[in-house]
Amino acid sequence: MYVHGDNLKQKENHGTKYRDATSVSYVKEIRVEYDKWNKANEDLKGPHIEIKETDSETIKERVRLFTEYKDFIDEQKYAEQFDSRSNLHSSVLEEFIYYLFKDIVFEFSEHAQLGKAHAFKDVFFNAPNFREMVTKPYTKIEKKDHDFVIGVNIDTKMQVHGSTDIEEVTLQIPAVAIECKTYLDKTMLEGSSTAAEQLKNKNPNGIYIVVSEWLKLTSQVNLGKYKVDQIYVLRKQKNTDREFRYADDYKKNPIHEDVVEHLFNTVREHLSSDWEKGVEYGLKKGFLL
Repeated sequence: MYVHGDNLKQKENHGTKYRDATSVSYVKEIRVEYDKWNKANEDLKGPHIEIKETDSETIKERVRLFTEYKDFIDEQKYAEQFDSRSNLHSSVLEEFIYYLFKDIVFEFSEHAQLGKAHAFKDVFFNAPNFREMVTKPYTKIEKKDHDFVIGVNIDTKMQVHGSTDIEEVTLQIPAVAIECKTYLDKTMLEGSSTAAEQLKNKNPNGIYIVVSEWLKLTSQVNLGKYKVDQIYVLRKQKNTDREFRYADDYKKNPIHEDVVEHLFNTVREHLSSDWEKGVEYGLKKGFLL
């Protein structure tokens, strides 16, 4: 669940990488600030399922804590020491999303899936021959990695009729999948659209959301053809390459509270609403979709 904290721990305990004096010193500095950020978010409660007048203030405080920590870790010296392959900076957004939704999700169930997931994508059966096919299913589960999932783990048992062999398989099923990006470009959006379509083919009640800090799309991109349910750009700003973000004349927009609040309310409404759909339900109304 603490994906950024886990990333930091890996750097602290790595046997070969990040052992130079500068890396060790910087990791220690980051650890101090991370522990403050983690504790403040754990101590802060909400929002929850029930809509309250204090929800906006709670989200505003989570955004303030996120902005404060993100500004710290995005300092030039840390950005130059730990490149994008280290995932140190990108994992901050993923952990922020966890803090944003932890209280509402665990209010539904303490056993809900929350965080990174190897979610169910497809299933097929691949016995080596018919003699084996009549003894057990030979189940193969195709999975898709998601940055952040709100969903469930379903434990299944599969058994060929007349056989005593049982295959146990756990399926991670998202109700909400969120892709977290530092910036969103067209290639990333196309990949997210494909993932969204695959998710909904197997779980039509699922929604797929993209959350990014910056945007790297032109006005020539037709957003209507993509299968994602929503795209959030937290800074309401076009992307600038990392090296230019430290120029004296660069103005970095803040994380906008209204965007985060819209994200939270969209997910809360989806989790709290009825999902009754299908042919029989539509037939009663006379329109099916």
